[in-house]
Amino acid sequence: MKKNSIAKLQVTKSQIRSMAAKQRLTVGLDLGDRSSRYCILDEAGEKASEDQLPTTKAGLDSIFAKMAPSRIALEVGTHSPWVSRQLAAMGHEVIVANPRKVRLITQSVKKNDRMDAEQLARLARVDPRLLAPIRHRGPEAQADLGVIRARAELLEGRTKLINAARGLTKPMGERLKSCDADTVKESMADGLSEATQKVIRPLLKSVEAITQQIKVYNEQIQEIEKRYPETELLKQVHGVGPLVALTFLLTLEDAERFEHSRDVGPYLGLTRKQRESGKSEPELGISKAGDELLRWLLVQAAHCILRRGAPDSDLRAWGLMKV
Repeated sequence: MKKNSIAKLQVTKSQIRSMAAKQRLTVGLDLGDRSSRYCILDEAGEKASEDQLPTTKAGLDSIFAKMAPSRIALEVGTHSPWVSRQLAAMGHEVIVANPRKVRLITQSVKKNDRMDAEQLARLARVDPRLLAPIRHRGPEAQADLGVIRARAELLEGRTKLINAARGLTKPMGERLKSCDADTVKESMADGLSEATQKVIRPLLKSVEAITQQIKVYNEQIQEIEKRYPETELLKQVHGVGPLVALTFLLTLEDAERFEHSRDVGPYLGLTRKQRESGKSEPELGISKAGDELLRWLLVQAAHCILRRGAPDSDLRAWGLMKV
């Protein structure tokens, strides 16, 4: 029985490759963590095949490596960067859909992996622009940005541990001394009651270890910055240091994909949402549609520019007018 199933699967793959050699196929690929669902449409829009494959490089190769160039649509997600690069390297036209802008996918009344794969294929076949396609950064930029994101995760975790230690100390009638997060150490528990030390000393020890790991990431970021000389130009702005400049460059990666400089604001979710209806134009908050980490860093940089005592500049004057 198992041999028959394998033979049938091999025939199916052979038929798909034969079909792809004769006509342009459109594939919808719904990526999952362990396995992914695909749906293949022929030129007439008829379903030619659908099945699932492992979400691995070998799994993708088993179906698409020997297939003639086809159009493949997938949703942005954890696996989409490397999957899109691998499929593109095979010669396929890859469309990475932004699900936040495709209501036919996110708000479908019938939503499952099989239906999502078919929906992706049908939208890609009609007009790729319906999928609001995005472009992933290259592998080197992805790895460099990964260092920055890993550091951000450690910072967030450290803040939570410090807040927990302070919060657990106060109900016991004691208090940890105020200090910067970088200087929090296990020894801060010295002098507190034995019961309090038993509670918070492990937390403080973890904070101290995380701080050392953050320093390692800081050193890596300094080395990465040397490969991006453009950061020197950005750092001329008060409040913009290596971290902000590097995150900005790596997130945008290719400035040429923006037709106008003003397109960067909406890309990062820094422009306000619009909900106009007739004469009604309500004042809404920013869209927050872009990269959360970079948006947070830019806001911190803006605070530095507007802070009392910051050097005067045209940018600062413009910002103060908006406050």
